[in-house]
Amino acid sequence: MKPSEKLQIRNLHFPFDAPRTPRHWHAGRPAVSAFFDSQSLFFPAGERFFVDAVKAAIPKLKDPALVREARLFCGQEGIHQREHENYNRMLEERGYPAAKLERWVYRLLAFVAFTTLPRWRLGVTCALEHFTAIGAQRALSNPRTFAGAHPLLGAFWRWHAAEETEHKAVPFDIYQAVGGFYLERVMIMFTTTIIFRAYAFFHLCCFLWTDGLLFSGRVWRELFAYFKGEGAAFFRDYLRYYQPGFHPSQIDSSESLSSIRREFATSPLYAEAAAR
Repeated sequence: MKPSEKLQIRNLHFPFDAPRTPRHWHAGRPAVSAFFDSQSLFFPAGERFFVDAVKAAIPKLKDPALVREARLFCGQEGIHQREHENYNRMLEERGYPAAKLERWVYRLLAFVAFTTLPRWRLGVTCALEHFTAIGAQRALSNPRTFAGAHPLLGAFWRWHAAEETEHKAVPFDIYQAVGGFYLERVMIMFTTTIIFRAYAFFHLCCFLWTDGLLFSGRVWRELFAYFKGEGAAFFRDYLRYYQPGFHPSQIDSSESLSSIRREFATSPLYAEAAAR
């Protein structure tokens, strides 16, 4: 891991208060707001799964530096889990089926945990962390990602993106240290991709259905317009995972991390979240 990407645990408590933020908080765009909101449903169960996979591997690690990074990874992910649980409660209060969809994710990952080997669970963690990291890179490097978004929720997603970027290489390094190999890694990624994308699309459809907008052509055009120009870059970075010599550090995030860290130091929103 590059020195510029060292991990830091930021114990932030975001004030998710339903009357405080609009329902369609991303510049009044229901589809884009629903996209981010529905992504949050993965994180409580996902972060717990990742932490369990990494903790199970720590006794097998011989590199003290990697052990320290593994513990920092678990610390960051534990706080992400807590904050997304609060975020999802806000969504439930707004009438979205957040609790039910979240339970389905827990059941899916419980099944995966029960039926797979510990190293395979690390492989799943690497695959999903890659999805999160390349999405985070897009979010941090493109100013239009949260342009017009409500300041609180924009700050929340940028904080999460920053920490996912900081620790993107940790589970990958652990996976390699415990014997993970190329063919196994890419087969896990291929399978995980199919399941994850199917669930993500279903979650989005459920949110749009709740808002009565699932069959609105205008809303779908809005979503496609938002991602126009980013899809190709995201897919290119996704495919890099299938290269035999791939490592997450090959996607340089130092500039975007420097920018968001300056924001952490100066933004009143982050100061408020740190003081709660």
